[in-house]
Amino acid sequence: MGRLHLIIKGRVQGVFFRVRAQEVAEELGLLGVVRNRPDGHVELIAEGPEQKLSRLRDWAERGPSEANVSGVDEISERETGEFSDFRIR
Repeated sequence: MGRLHLIIKGRVQGVFFRVRAQEVAEELGLLGVVRNRPDGHVELIAEGPEQKLSRLRDWAERGPSEANVSGVDEISERETGEFSDFRIR
């Protein structure tokens, strides 16, 4: 088990990024949260098996077809077990 904490940059707000991220995370059985940040980026935190987190990371680097991801920063953190589902905030 692990934790993925990403800051996704580019044209990622107003393009259904959060909705699609939630769908992908739920399909993978991951727990966590995705939210818009005031700086125009999207923040995604997910917990679950490393292989599934890797798949979510790969998706986040592309995003939905309407998005234009220019970069992804990853923050190294330990799993906390704080989530019971995957939500949009």
